[in-house]
Amino acid sequence: MSLVTVWYDGQCPLCRREIALMRRLDRRARIEFVDVAGEGAASCPVDRAALLARFHAREDGRLYSGAAAFAAMWRAIPLLRPLGLAARSPTVLGLLERAYLAFLRLRPTLQRALVRWG
Repeated sequence: MSLVTVWYDGQCPLCRREIALMRRLDRRARIEFVDVAGEGAASCPVDRAALLARFHAREDGRLYSGAAAFAAMWRAIPLLRPLGLAARSPTVLGLLERAYLAFLRLRPTLQRALVRWG
């Protein structure tokens, strides 16, 4: 398994929770998590707006976005690796991307709810 770099929005309560879970699952320290809310944005090869609009990850020197980025991250975590490997199939990745796009429409509502709940 290779090292994966994941860029995330540390100011987003939803993102912080998700990354906290991924950090716990990443027992082999195969993922470098970079908070773009701070100085980490300078290390990403795309601009900050694009970075905040969609999830990005780099695996084996290749930059992924959206569901493909999640799949790259999952491949680095033994528990989630089978799902990440399955996403190499265009059909599976297409279904995951559709689900990710639906999630993006719901994300602002979920973020507001998390802020209210603390």
